[in-house]
Amino acid sequence: MPKYITTIGLEVHVQLNTRSKMFCACAVEYEQPPNTRTCPVCLGLPGALPVLNLAAIEKTILTGLMLGCATPEISKWDRKNYFYPDMPKNYQLSQFDLPLCLGGGVPLYDFAYPKDHQKNIQHPGKVVKLTRIHLEEDVGKSTHTGSGTLLDFNRAGTPLMEIVSEPDIDSSEEAVAYLNSLRQILIYGGVSDADMEKGQMRCDVNVSVRPEGQKELGAKIELKNINSVSAVRRALHHEVERQTEALQRGEKLIQSTRRWDDDRAETQLMRTKEDAHDYRYFPDPDLLPIRTAPILARVKQHVPELPHEKCARFVTDYSVSAYDANVLASEKALADWFEQAIAADPKVPGKKIANWVINELLGHLNANDAQLVDSRIQPAALSELVAAVEGGKISNNQAKEVFEEMFASGSAPAAIIKQKGFEQVSDSGALEKFCEEVIAANPAKVEELKGGNEKVLNWLTGQVMKASGGKANPKLVSELLRAKIGA
Repeated sequence: MPKYITTIGLEVHVQLNTRSKMFCACAVEYEQPPNTRTCPVCLGLPGALPVLNLAAIEKTILTGLMLGCATPEISKWDRKNYFYPDMPKNYQLSQFDLPLCLGGGVPLYDFAYPKDHQKNIQHPGKVVKLTRIHLEEDVGKSTHTGSGTLLDFNRAGTPLMEIVSEPDIDSSEEAVAYLNSLRQILIYGGVSDADMEKGQMRCDVNVSVRPEGQKELGAKIELKNINSVSAVRRALHHEVERQTEALQRGEKLIQSTRRWDDDRAETQLMRTKEDAHDYRYFPDPDLLPIRTAPILARVKQHVPELPHEKCARFVTDYSVSAYDANVLASEKALADWFEQAIAADPKVPGKKIANWVINELLGHLNANDAQLVDSRIQPAALSELVAAVEGGKISNNQAKEVFEEMFASGSAPAAIIKQKGFEQVSDSGALEKFCEEVIAANPAKVEELKGGNEKVLNWLTGQVMKASGGKANPKLVSELLRAKIGA
């Protein structure tokens, strides 16, 4: 049986987080009463003229810079004529042949792949090539009821950035990594919240299947109505299987658009797909082309440190492992929180802070189905707790008890340590007495330690800890025992 090659391209629509819409001054706000954020421009009333939103243009060019795109010297706007029931003027202001960004690519981060696939990445370090990024206006929202369709134009005219990839993705797992990596970069740049649940990031998937050895791509099938990253993976698995089985039966696939029904876990034919000429693009007569050089020069100063760059710096500056760095840099808010904890007390080793953030903080958040923003623990408080452990004031096990209380109540570490009576005894005179008692009571163990059995030192330290009610400083105890025994 012949093998088949899958080729995938993604068109990702991203709502920019500007305060106003793309061509008018209406506010961009979510969950407002229907049709209360509208004006003659975004309602397409006769005689209303559009005005460009400079902030949206800047954010699009910034995205291009983060993704290594080139920006043409001149960029213009075009009308895309296509029947939109939720676009009042019945055309969309978009960009055709002179978009704001060309080329570039999206790096696929290891931690952006599905968790069950991260140990089986086929092309580590892959960068998915981009065709273009253009700017357009979003359409309104349709709500279908049993008696008709309700239209809300609050969203109509929201700045919408379309990021178009080359057919450069080989599997559904790479598609997931692409979307997660892209979302991470967009949030790092502050250009969008990219929340798919709010419709701020949506994607159309182009997929084709062809027999191995055939150079020409198979028929392009576009998948619509995919509302989450996990749904993209499910839809692709289904569609690749459907196309493969059709080819095996000798059927000819035709270019078309299908919708994804997540409840039935299947794609359904919507229409045969139009080509670009079917949209009848022409330059918009109401909007002048723009010269991009001054905007580009200004925006270049605001390109942020990207996730992979932050990872490399974390490894160098804080001596954390590559794994730890990837986890910490996976979300900008988490990376910022980690660095705030380090800044609170630079004497505390970054690796120690990283361990507590990854193992304890993230572990507790996951167990409680909570987000970082929900945490009652502030970065400086965690730094204070780790400093208490490193300074020998409390043991690691005691610190975990303190952390539990901090997570539950938000109380300061010092107050909890005092309340629980966890202050460790570091007075050498008091510790020497405990050590001498343990040495006298365990002569056989002392001889074993003198004979080179280092494990016995931990046992003896434990006995001193027990004698002190758990308050002895274990590090000082071990040093005193070794000095007194002469081992």
